[in-house]
Amino acid sequence: MRPFVLAAVAALTLATSAQAAAPYRQGGLEVAQPWSRPAAAGGNGAGFMTLSNKAKTADTLKSVETPAARRVEIHKTSMTGGVMSMQHLAAGLPLAAGESVSFAPGGYHLMLIGLTKALKAGDAVPATLVFASGARIRIEFPVSAAAPMDHGAHMNH
Repeated sequence: MRPFVLAAVAALTLATSAQAAAPYRQGGLEVAQPWSRPAAAGGNGAGFMTLSNKAKTADTLKSVETPAARRVEIHKTSMTGGVMSMQHLAAGLPLAAGESVSFAPGGYHLMLIGLTKALKAGDAVPATLVFASGARIRIEFPVSAAAPMDHGAHMNH
């Protein structure tokens, strides 16, 4: 009986992992591989993901809501003349039809300002992405020290 229980637990674990890796979708909008880094309570954190607009019309990510921070801002980090700067996109992030935008360290990211509690590896940050079209996508940012692996991508060794 034990081998059956172990097999059932293994199958459930694999199913849960596969489900967690699946993208979040609302209409033509898709969020893949969201994640956040560990951060201290009261400080700032960051949210990363790939955001895709597979619809035939443009949309704009207007805001992000989460109980994990006092507020969330959409930021773009860029390098100009050897100087790195961060810009708050107060009007949101436009997404053309068919466009994908990667939110990653050193580029676009969500700034979680005034964390209400520490973000520890293994935690998940609940959030809702709000779009100009009225779409709202509820997601979770798993907290880890590094970005999740894209198991669908081919790796060179």
